[in-house]
Amino acid sequence: MTECAIHEVYAQYELPGELVSIMPFGKGLINRTYEIIQQEAEGLQRRYVLQCINHTIFPDVAGLMNNILLVTDFLKGKSQARGGNPERETLTVVMARDGKPFVQAADGSYWRIYPFVEGTFVLDQVENDEQFYETGRSFGAFQAELSDFDATQLVEVIPMFHDTRNRYRQFEEAVLADAAGRVKDLTDEIDFVRQRKADCFFLYDLLDAGDIPLRVTHNDTKLNNILMDNDTKKGICIVDLDTIMPGISLFDFGDSIRYGANDCAEDEADMNKVNFDAHLFEVYARGFLAGANGLLTEREVELLPWGARVITLEQGIRFLTDYINGDVYYGTTRPGQNLDRTHTQFKLVQDMEAQWDELQAIIARSRG
Repeated sequence: MTECAIHEVYAQYELPGELVSIMPFGKGLINRTYEIIQQEAEGLQRRYVLQCINHTIFPDVAGLMNNILLVTDFLKGKSQARGGNPERETLTVVMARDGKPFVQAADGSYWRIYPFVEGTFVLDQVENDEQFYETGRSFGAFQAELSDFDATQLVEVIPMFHDTRNRYRQFEEAVLADAAGRVKDLTDEIDFVRQRKADCFFLYDLLDAGDIPLRVTHNDTKLNNILMDNDTKKGICIVDLDTIMPGISLFDFGDSIRYGANDCAEDEADMNKVNFDAHLFEVYARGFLAGANGLLTEREVELLPWGARVITLEQGIRFLTDYINGDVYYGTTRPGQNLDRTHTQFKLVQDMEAQWDELQAIIARSRG
């Protein structure tokens, strides 16, 4: 973005004080992010986050921002009711001069502003069990806080994002089309998916049957989407709410496990280095259930291992589908990278299957 365009957006807001600077900020891959510094009084500066929303990935910007407003307003009410600090415990959307939660620039781009939550840090990798437990507790508490929120109020900003039945259908369509001529060399990978077709349908069939509830789900439960307090080292605020949607709570649990219960790179080529860690699964599960504070149903708790297994399978299917299609969705930096990503996810699935009895026993122990 040119400096002129950014200042055009800035002018559509009325922030307290005088502008000091607007500079690029962070390492996000989806939205372009900038830091605004405002001088409010002598010796007092306040920071804000200015983001250009990726309109290609999120075409319904109004729906996305309405989701965020509904959820953050609800969370602020919960914080106030328990005597907390709403401005630190959830994001605050700054309204533009026209009263909307976003602005559209002359070039068609969409923008929003949040105040910084000061005195916090994020974890890109956990260094010990205590940190992993705390990330689990934070996302579990997020589920608990929203357990009585009507998820049907939210729009699907990415329709069928974690609908594993649809991901399976897309995989079969890709195999049939064979756009890049790679299917002939993928017999083992294709068989791996087909042998687990029932797994792709299992949890969504339970949802349709009313056996598990529709909930508000974050859908991107990476460790660095939790703001940790500098002093207490506790998670205080969940961020990156763009993919807040109706969904299955088990997948929020499972995606954190997929990321965190192993120490390999997502595109590791040596499968001997890819191992699922049941101990880390237990650490996270204990934290998640402590944070959820009994507000998940008994059936949801029982099925937590399925959340990890199915979401990991889904991600492997997505990598494989993209490889079959010619690497058109996920960015790659070398030939075969999406296939290596596929193998990594499938190896984690196999490890979970091999340790299935232990994972179920862990949940039985962790639920108290």
